Amino acid sequence: MIKVLVVEDDAQLVRALRINLEARKFEVETASDGKTALRLAATRKPDAILLDLGLPDMDGIDVIKEVRETSGVPILVLSARHTSEEKIRALDAGADDYVTKPFSMDELLARLRAAVRRREVAAPAHEVAVVTTDEFTVDLIAKKVIRNDRSVRLTPTEWHLLEILITHPGRLISQRKLLLDVWGPTYSEHTNYLRVYMAQLRRKLEADPSHPRYLITEPGMGYRFEE
Repeated sequence: MIKVLVVEDDAQLVRALRINLEARKFEVETASDGKTALRLAATRKPDAILLDLGLPDMDGIDVIKEVRETSGVPILVLSARHTSEEKIRALDAGADDYVTKPFSMDELLARLRAAVRRREVAAPAHEVAVVTTDEFTVDLIAKKVIRNDRSVRLTPTEWHLLEILITHPGRLISQRKLLLDVWGPTYSEHTNYLRVYMAQLRRKLEADPSHPRYLITEPGMGYRFEE
């Protein structure tokens, strides 16, 4: 049974989440504040965490950071904070996904199942040598991309961007993190760079660049690689 820690101080929402999760055979633990959440995350070892950012005793961002010091457990943020800045802060801190309130329960459960599934099947990033899709193959050690039995020429910047995404399959990587990691702090606000380079990667790797299957955009938030 998959164990989910729900960190939320809205009792009505907690009840709704518990009913829906338990009906689908999840085991549910709950915490109404950040300190309790950190204690349960450490002692109960949940398979996933649903986390509200607006907790009574501490900011949810700080909860994410502390959990990430010791655990790679999937964290899905549930928040009424709609701004791109808040979403990016959560993703940069280590959240795996961000769901804005109010949300569809079916969508939330689908995202939760996907996050848990990715955690179960994914190997640690440093152990991944070759990533294979129906369209292309990426050899991370040789730094080569093959499509239709031909080598695909990528620029160093395109390669760096692709490497970050494919070594974190399913993980939503914020625009800011990608800009910092690929271009450096001077370019942390140049989101147009990402649009240009992602378009180039899609033209080289996707069967239909205008409807990408693997290199996915989350508008205003970031990008993810879907296997």
